Amino acid sequence: MSGRSLGKMRGLDESTDLLLRVGQTAGEQVRHGWDAFLNFAARDNVLEVALGLIIANSFTKVVTSFVSDIVLPVVSLLPFLNRNMDQKFAVLSQGPHYDPEKGYNTVKQARDDGALVLAWGGFVENMLSFLGVSLTLFAVAHLYMLVSHNKIIKPTASRCLNCSSWQDGREDVCKDDEVEEDEYRL
Repeated sequence: MSGRSLGKMRGLDESTDLLLRVGQTAGEQVRHGWDAFLNFAARDNVLEVALGLIIANSFTKVVTSFVSDIVLPVVSLLPFLNRNMDQKFAVLSQGPHYDPEKGYNTVKQARDDGALVLAWGGFVENMLSFLGVSLTLFAVAHLYMLVSHNKIIKPTASRCLNCSSWQDGREDVCKDDEVEEDEYRL
């Protein structure tokens, strides 16, 4: 073999070593990141929040379906509505292919034509869904309070305008608890 081919092989070996070192460093960083993620995800409060979000998402879908599939069709039977709430809209600016005799039949048709549309029916539907979810969660919280005697819904308290202390005495309670804790530490 000539000196040239040995030089090329030596260069190949050096770059291979460099690639191996970079790969090992990257692998260590990935393992470190994965371990950090597992430590974060395995905390009790993170798992509780994740479970709560999953349940809340499912609950919201059920209430939204109830509002849009059961309540609103009945409301749409009222004489002055005569169509589904999600199809109630007002055209603010007509599209280029607007026909004054036919108008637009659906929100999608108006938007596809480039019209500026105020889709107030969809907004009303979303507001009713929000109110349904809110009231149902409030009812569930009250039911939980009746069964468990644990007060999770608390009235809001106001602060004094002059000294900013709580008007319900909660700072006094906190100070008393801190004094008791300090006595136990001594």
